[in-house]
Amino acid sequence: MLCRRIDTLLFSGFTAAALIGCDGGGDTAPPVSTAPCETPRFAEARDSVQCGKLVDAEGRVIFLHGVNARVEGVFDVTFDDGRTALEPIPAFADEDAARMRAIGFNALRLPINWSGLEPSETGGFNESYLDKVEAVVNLCGTHGIRTLVDFHQDAYSKEIGEDGAPLWAIIPPPTQLLEGPLTDLAARRASKQVLDAFATFFTPENEDGKMLRDRFAKAVAHVAERFAQNAYVTGIEIYNEPVATDEDSHVLHDEVITFVRPVDEGRLYYFEPSVFRNLKDKAPTAKRDPWPGTVYAPHVYTLSFDGTDQEKTEMTKETLRPSNESARNEAESWEAPLVVGEFGYDPKGIQAENYLAWQVQLQDEYQASGFLWVWKEQSQDSWGMYDHDDATGTWTERDAVRKAVSRVVPEAVAGWPESFGYDPETKRFEMTFTGDPTLSAPHLIYVPGPADFAENVEVTCDGEVVAAERDSATGLIQVSCGTDGAKHTLVVAAK
Repeated sequence: MLCRRIDTLLFSGFTAAALIGCDGGGDTAPPVSTAPCETPRFAEARDSVQCGKLVDAEGRVIFLHGVNARVEGVFDVTFDDGRTALEPIPAFADEDAARMRAIGFNALRLPINWSGLEPSETGGFNESYLDKVEAVVNLCGTHGIRTLVDFHQDAYSKEIGEDGAPLWAIIPPPTQLLEGPLTDLAARRASKQVLDAFATFFTPENEDGKMLRDRFAKAVAHVAERFAQNAYVTGIEIYNEPVATDEDSHVLHDEVITFVRPVDEGRLYYFEPSVFRNLKDKAPTAKRDPWPGTVYAPHVYTLSFDGTDQEKTEMTKETLRPSNESARNEAESWEAPLVVGEFGYDPKGIQAENYLAWQVQLQDEYQASGFLWVWKEQSQDSWGMYDHDDATGTWTERDAVRKAVSRVVPEAVAGWPESFGYDPETKRFEMTFTGDPTLSAPHLIYVPGPADFAENVEVTCDGEVVAAERDSATGLIQVSCGTDGAKHTLVVAAK
């Protein structure tokens, strides 16, 4: 007989009925998982990790195809003492979230700042600031977008760099407070007062540094507690681009993770290697025991900042492979999922469209999640998905950038993927995976709209055509394929 089960598909933006087979009556042996390891999920009923993969509450392997967004009121670059703000930060509205979801982004990496959360040394935490963070999280969640809350910094603090720590947490105290417009970020990053502040914060035996790290850990714990019951938050990233050795940055990770686990024991924490990976395209593999329930989140910026015109003209997909391949090896050494927290390129640069397309193809090849830098940017080099007209204040979507990163891609796999990839020339996506009888929710596959893919789509499971309808708001199709423990092939192709 046939049994019907209604599954509410987390973050997919719609509810669907998944038709599955079952036997009526009698005792049957419980299904056996085909998970490639004996370790159970780190946490139940929420996004978690298992066997080095991100998994959802249903147990499906999930992939975050995301974008970073600096949001007005959240990315803290303004001053209350009369100094000029560092840079304009775009507002974030419902139409932004809806468009993100429609063009294939199912996750937002949201940079937040310690300076906004705890501006005063003695004044406690700023709940109105967290209200603004929560508003963005909930807005995205209603459109089927998960949020990774990222404790962000660049050049340590807005007071001496771009963003990060509050003024009271700069030790030694600044010799000069800075303001906008921010046209000298590279010089600020290399300034003595910025490097001295990092040295204090990250040096394990420095008493002031230990005090600051304790205060920072309490700030992270407060955010974790605030969002402990918010299903739209997929995790918290501990510290963006630590300017420290990997060993010293791991001291911070130790301290934060130890402090926050009692507040929300099932939370996923994302951690980065040293910022110097951005230039070296590799980081050391793990030399210590991994932290349970964590995600490895390096940045991949091959040639983006330091490449010559000749190097960019001559680059191919293989030029970008080593950093992605090393990131996969680094993640495996940590027994952690791989999520590229930032990748990007000047959209007006040499081979820009190729660069971005190659990066997402390599992410799919190495089964990595990834977050594009950035959604909207009207300052610095104006990267991102949109061009901004300063005269009219209007934003125009960059078709070339969208076409480069938007492709048929899995979002949730009801089994254990072995390989997947999309060929933009033939407009064909293929995924091989091992089914898992313990999973009943369908696969979720993102399919771009007709302008970027095709009017008609054919989906096959092991060569047999299966019914699949694309949801116009989310771009998702749900597919029942391979519910046993065997190897299967799912194909999505233009018809």
